[in-house]
Amino acid sequence: MHGIIPQISIRCLKVWKRNLRVWMKHYKASLMGNFGEPLLYLLAFGYGFGALVKNVEGLPYIQFLAPGMLAATAMNGATYEATFGSYTRMVPQRTYDAIVVTPLNVEEVITGDILWAATKGLINSLVMMLVMVILNLVVSWSGILSIFIIFFTGLFFASLSMIVTSVALSYEFFSYYFTLIISPLFLLSGVFFPLDSLPEIIQKIAWFMPLTYSVDACRKLVLGTVEVSVLYDALAIIFLSIPVFILAVNLAKKRLIR
Repeated sequence: MHGIIPQISIRCLKVWKRNLRVWMKHYKASLMGNFGEPLLYLLAFGYGFGALVKNVEGLPYIQFLAPGMLAATAMNGATYEATFGSYTRMVPQRTYDAIVVTPLNVEEVITGDILWAATKGLINSLVMMLVMVILNLVVSWSGILSIFIIFFTGLFFASLSMIVTSVALSYEFFSYYFTLIISPLFLLSGVFFPLDSLPEIIQKIAWFMPLTYSVDACRKLVLGTVEVSVLYDALAIIFLSIPVFILAVNLAKKRLIR
């Protein structure tokens, strides 16, 4: 177990802080790139498609869509950062190699990078939530609790993406990941339409997708329909994140010390 469980300490936050400082130098362009696409989905589908579909589960379509986009934005923000961002630091820039010569160990460097990617997902989602507040799409104070769901959603996808990054041979490798994994999750996890509108077999598959739990929890919290199932959703996301995080750190470590 000693060789499997990452040996990390609070020093990993040094890496998180380093990445934050770099991001602050160009945060406007970063936010525009990572946040612009989900905002476009929200406005185009919410108001465009929403004009054709008057109500979904008793809600205006944009109000149904918005909480799902909140979770999806966390997924996308964390995924982009832990693939393209982490690969750049790991391979071309060799930033990881430079940091490892400090008192931080390899596992702490990787953990700090994963935490930063999760934070990027959270930042993007918080901006999205601000837009939702302005558009009066957050109807309950319980929506604040979705921040915890969003962070662990980002942590899961940051860890999953780090696994992909640890075996990637080039930037082009990520196109397979986005096409075969991220896109189906985005489309089939209840973001755009209720799961019960899908064929039964797809519904069953959807509940094996972690984003489904995030979307379900965010939607209930934002709309104020807090149920025990929200706790189950939160626990599912947290428990799914733990083994994926451990695997991500171990695989990235093997790549770095190879």
